[in-house]
Parts: sequence; C-alpha cells; structure tokens
Amino acid sequence: MEILMSIVIGFLFMSAVYLMLSKSLIRIIVGTGLLSHGAHLLILTMGGLKTGDAPLLGEQAERYTDPLPQALILTAIVISFGVTAFFLVLAYRSYQELGTDDMERLRGNEGHD
Repeated sequence: MEILMSIVIGFLFMSAVYLMLSKSLIRIIVGTGLLSHGAHLLILTMGGLKTGDAPLLGEQAERYTDPLPQALILTAIVISFGVTAFFLVLAYRSYQELGTDDMERLRGNEGHD
C-alpha cells in the first residue's frame, strides 16, 4: 500500500510543479492546492498505514494507531484552506484591478519582441 501511495504522492507533486510553472494565476493556485494535498498524503504515509484501535486509555487493544500524523494533517488542511482562500481573493482582486491573470503581464512584461 505504501508503494501505491508513493506513486500517488509523486504524481501529485509532479502535476503541482507543472501547474505552478505555468503563466496563469489560477493554474498556480490549483498547483499550490495539489502540492498541499501531496504533502498531506506524504505525512500520512510516513506515519505508517497500519490499522489498529483508537488510542483510548480505557481500551485494552493489541495495537494502537498513532494519532500524531492525523493531528498534523488536520492542522495542515486548515492552514492550506486559509492560504488557498487568501490566494483566490488576491487573484480575484488583481484581476479586477489589472484585467488579466497572465503572470507576464502582471510583472509588467508585455511580451512584445
């Protein structure tokens, strides 16, 4: 299962880097979202994909699941949601002011040779 998750994580990182290197601001925002999802899956996979009972004190189980990776991922999801919302508002506002989402035109390079 870890091999499959590693392939999925690699594909998410690959597509995120491809989208983040494009010229459209919306594609860059989608790329950062994919990158954060890949990082979440990476944390979960590094924590181990094992099964077990919930780590409750009153339970007498043979194996427990470590709650730390899930807590880290939950925190990272909330942070990435806030960052994505900020990026979307920033892109919308820049499109309202400048009328484009092309990164070359936002930098001031018109691309005329």
